[in-house]
Amino acid sequence: QVQLAESGGELVQPGGSLRLSCAGSGGRLRYYPIAWFRQAPGKEREGVSCISNSDGRTYYADSVKGRFTISRDNDKNTVYLQMDRLKVEDTAVYYCAADLTWSYPGPPRAGNYWGQGTQVTVSS
Repeated sequence: QVQLAESGGELVQPGGSLRLSCAGSGGRLRYYPIAWFRQAPGKEREGVSCISNSDGRTYYADSVKGRFTISRDNDKNTVYLQMDRLKVEDTAVYYCAADLTWSYPGPPRAGNYWGQGTQVTVSS
């Protein structure tokens, strides 16, 4: 069974950058599309970005398009989310997920495997 562990979340000023990592264990992430979700207090979970396991296709929510970049390193069994020009409204707990319910080009809906989440806080 795949286990996921996110890292990289921290407090950052508006306009700053962070790179989140989603490290896999117990299985190879290369066989799965991987998604990043986020959830802010009082808000619904949002599918932020997703990357295919086969052809490199990606999805980005409109709210992050042009600022976030998803990538994967199969040798390191890790998926990344590079977040640039961060905004206060990006503040949330970010989760990665594998074995998705995802129909490209739409957003990811759910996953069978989840990490524990990493807190991203954007504030001055």
